[in-house]
Amino acid sequence: MSRRRALPLRSLAPFQQHLGTPHFMDFDGATAAWIVTKDVQAWQWIEKQGAGAMQNEKTFRIAVLPGDGIGPEVMAPCLRLLDRVVGEAGGFSLSYEEMEAGAGLYQRSGTALPAETLERVGAADAILLGAMGLPGIYTPNGLEIAPQVDIREHFALFAGVRPLKTYPGMPVPLADPRAQALDAVLIRESTEGFFAGRGQGRLENDAVATETMTITRAASERLFDFAFELARKRKGAGHPGRVTCVDKANIFGTFAFFRKIFGERAARFPDVEADQCYVDAAAMRLVTQPWRFDVIVTENLFGDILSDLAAGLMGGMGMAPSADIGVDRAVFQPCHGTAPDIAGQGKANPTAMFLSAAMMLEWLGEQHGVAACGLAGTRLRDAVESAFAGGELIPFEFGGRDGTVEITAGVGAALDSRPEQAAAGG
Repeated sequence: MSRRRALPLRSLAPFQQHLGTPHFMDFDGATAAWIVTKDVQAWQWIEKQGAGAMQNEKTFRIAVLPGDGIGPEVMAPCLRLLDRVVGEAGGFSLSYEEMEAGAGLYQRSGTALPAETLERVGAADAILLGAMGLPGIYTPNGLEIAPQVDIREHFALFAGVRPLKTYPGMPVPLADPRAQALDAVLIRESTEGFFAGRGQGRLENDAVATETMTITRAASERLFDFAFELARKRKGAGHPGRVTCVDKANIFGTFAFFRKIFGERAARFPDVEADQCYVDAAAMRLVTQPWRFDVIVTENLFGDILSDLAAGLMGGMGMAPSADIGVDRAVFQPCHGTAPDIAGQGKANPTAMFLSAAMMLEWLGEQHGVAACGLAGTRLRDAVESAFAGGELIPFEFGGRDGTVEITAGVGAALDSRPEQAAAGG
């Protein structure tokens, strides 16, 4: 495990008359502001005053789990970009604690997510995860290694937030011009549904296999309330303000119950439009008319499938960020897997990792009332949009020649060309 901290240069602004040019440098695994000055007494005074200024800033503890395959490859540049936008914003800082979990660890130790790691993850303000799991490495019952699912279940991270957002210049599969400006969100219930019986299915005489789906009122109510609250916020920002419940209520009693609860909770949000759609019809409409959706809310398995379809509309998994959010904890990770076929080749697309980190900053800012944190997240997301706007940046997964280094450089250049800084906030 290692720790490093992103320090805001802005906190040193009151001492600018004593400074030369500030720089960011990495040494001994720590990121710090290195101040150019020949006056030792001035340096000692700045160091003392700067320490006092830092005491007034909020420090967020981030559990960093790079994982397997390309996970570490997309995490490293993501942390560098986080350091940059945090350093420019001021008013808060990030303290990272890197931990090991995943299939590689399981192969070496027999444990994919040690109890100590889970405890440390629980003590963090947010969790930033790369990707976990590798082909050929399974549990004794034949299941893939998935610590990310264990974390969701352990901390009751019930709302899986999967943005469906495209930007001009990004290569997308639909020819309709409206496909270049999609902006919807899929909310996936992440603690029950078909996943509730994970690892508990029955196989009888190698002839019949059964799994159990669980839908509870408590989990459904908090899920729907989350979706309606999100739609209400989006409506205030100019979006339609509509929640679509996706289910299979015409066939399964569990989904009829799911839809019934949706109707009950919808009545509590009269300012937000509510409608329903069967999952098969929703899949078709996502392909033919995705711009009709605003907020989609659905069961765990359906959400798992439809969110990958949504990623396809964005051009690929490398463009798709995600968050799994509970009452006071959240995990942020790209939707893509570990992609061992391209690991170590520099071809991984880090965009989804960057956008997940932006979501983390925005969530932390809202959760803790730190405006500068949310603005830093918006700045990072806007830089990603700007990097792709010209249409010249084309990741390998789209048939282009731009990998991890090139995409990171493109986002960095976008930050350079938009030097405005978020105002420090408390």
